[in-house]
Amino acid sequence: MTDQIKLVLFDMDNVLCDYDRGRRVACLAELAGSTSEFVYKAIWESGFEFLGDSGALGAQAYLRGFGERIGYSLSLDEWVEARRCSMKADLAMLEVAGHLRGSVDIAVLTNNTTLVSDHIDTLLPELRPLFGSRIYTSAQFKATKPDPICYRLCVSELKAKPETVLFVDDLEANVAGAREAGLRAHHHTSVETFKQALSGYGLLEGY
Repeated sequence: MTDQIKLVLFDMDNVLCDYDRGRRVACLAELAGSTSEFVYKAIWESGFEFLGDSGALGAQAYLRGFGERIGYSLSLDEWVEARRCSMKADLAMLEVAGHLRGSVDIAVLTNNTTLVSDHIDTLLPELRPLFGSRIYTSAQFKATKPDPICYRLCVSELKAKPETVLFVDDLEANVAGAREAGLRAHHHTSVETFKQALSGYGLLEGY
């Protein structure tokens, strides 16, 4: 089994970084002169964010619609900054990813609009040195996790075989979707349990 994993595919939010959506919502509410409750309902509860994540709305239409929904002409820089201030790199996880890079390929697949991958160097600059160009958003594939199509298209883009990929996500539904797509998968709860899982695949030798 140990030589079968050729690629470890990471989710981003709450795997490679701590993501505080409440802080992001509060930042947006302050810009709009509104309340966090209003912004949350307008973007997340309404299903609008899903339109961006799924690629149903392109980046510009998404940004324009985002502003319209919160009643404020939100600039790209403001959107990026609200996202950035809600993210903090998980250095322990990134250290593990860096070690893995010595023996297998690594990549990122996150449910997000393409604005996230386009501006990842501002949002989470720690990722680029590790993952290079292999940072993918669901919007690029016009499908979101846990839809098996999302994983299959990403794995195809990476020129990997599903059975050789280990996917890591904090959401059980996304883990189940990955397995349905033929990938191996790990439900992320802590760096310690992740290391244990990797050890089972023989991927932490020399760490």
